[in-house]
Amino acid sequence: MSHIKIKKNKKHTTTSNDGVENGFLIPIINAHEKFVEDKQWPMQVYCTVAKPGEVKGPHLHHKRWGLFTCVRGNIKVVVRIDGEYQEHFTGDDYDYQTIQVPAGIPAALVNIGDIDAYLLNMPSPSWHVDNQDDWDVEFKDYDYFSKTLNDKK
Repeated sequence: MSHIKIKKNKKHTTTSNDGVENGFLIPIINAHEKFVEDKQWPMQVYCTVAKPGEVKGPHLHHKRWGLFTCVRGNIKVVVRIDGEYQEHFTGDDYDYQTIQVPAGIPAALVNIGDIDAYLLNMPSPSWHVDNQDDWDVEFKDYDYFSKTLNDKK
């Protein structure tokens, strides 16, 4: 089975023509990086927002790969591989990491912050009303709001 891939995305300060700081940009996906294989190249881009302390999912997609980047707030992506849970993080405090979740791996998205979290998903293939590929699953033995698995070791 394929494994989770993670790429850090460096935040770059931007300036006006006069050299005054006017914001920032975060490069997320670039074809030249080869982070995403051609067959998983994003076919759709959407933003989903999770309220503080809320969980989206878990869901399973048999055909669709997920490619997640939190651009505001902080998200914990919980996946279950071979019966074991893994936690991966993206957002303001985690270098806006892009997390690739292969088809066949169930995942839940948890807002671990105190503000709305804005998460980009760039799946492949894209969602379509005639081929939704959305399957609800349960992580009954996982506590979304306990210390992270890494903190327990």
